[in-house]
Amino acid sequence: MKRLLITGAAGALGKVARAGVGHLAETIRLTDIAEMAPATGNEEVIQADLVDFDATRAVVEGCEGVVHLGGQPTEGPWEKVLNGNIIGFYNLYEAARQAGVKRIVFASSNHAIGFHPREKTLDATALPRPDTLYGVSKVYGEALASLYYDKFGIESAILRIGSCFPEPLDHRMLATWLSYDDFVRFIESVFMSPRIGCPIVYGASDNREQLWDNQLTSYIGWHPQDSSEPHRARLDATKEKPGPNDAPVMYHGGQFAAFPHPDD
Repeated sequence: MKRLLITGAAGALGKVARAGVGHLAETIRLTDIAEMAPATGNEEVIQADLVDFDATRAVVEGCEGVVHLGGQPTEGPWEKVLNGNIIGFYNLYEAARQAGVKRIVFASSNHAIGFHPREKTLDATALPRPDTLYGVSKVYGEALASLYYDKFGIESAILRIGSCFPEPLDHRMLATWLSYDDFVRFIESVFMSPRIGCPIVYGASDNREQLWDNQLTSYIGWHPQDSSEPHRARLDATKEKPGPNDAPVMYHGGQFAAFPHPDD
């Protein structure tokens, strides 16, 4: 590509993408509402708020692809979810349509299906069952991405991220952990594949425990290589295991399913 845009570049996953995908385009454009590290190498840095459509249109101009990591990253007050994950998300896709963007990686979340019972393995055909307002916003994002593919031809790889951290933080993450390297490998696979359509892919590494099945989207060519298993002994020694009726054991969304309304 000539130019690849990474939104949310100041966040944790934005920094991972920034460090890992510079080889995918001649120019990597980085944007966030927050301040970012200065540009180096083949980078461009543009601070912008995706709630502002004109600003969003300007940062998308000239880009062939987008890695969309911006927005509200977890459950929060409705106003933050609305602005970051609904208004800002629409602005990004409409700006992409106007600018002729061909392909987008959308960081969705397992919280779009968080109230499914954990004993049920889910694939790309699973119906939404969000566990939070944040999860609702991701369902909206997935629907909008589908519309913009069917109506306007913008391909989107929807990644329902499990738990993307340097290492698993608790026992639930032994099943949901997505390593930083496997996250970068996913982005590489999406932009190297000749055709992707608008698939829903579950973001977890090659863990022994699996909640999700990606067979229906294996044509993308993403093969996670890392596993949470080397971390099991550490977690057994340092973390108390949840009980059988605790949210991390009962639901795909884990503790999010037990969160109160964020505005209470």
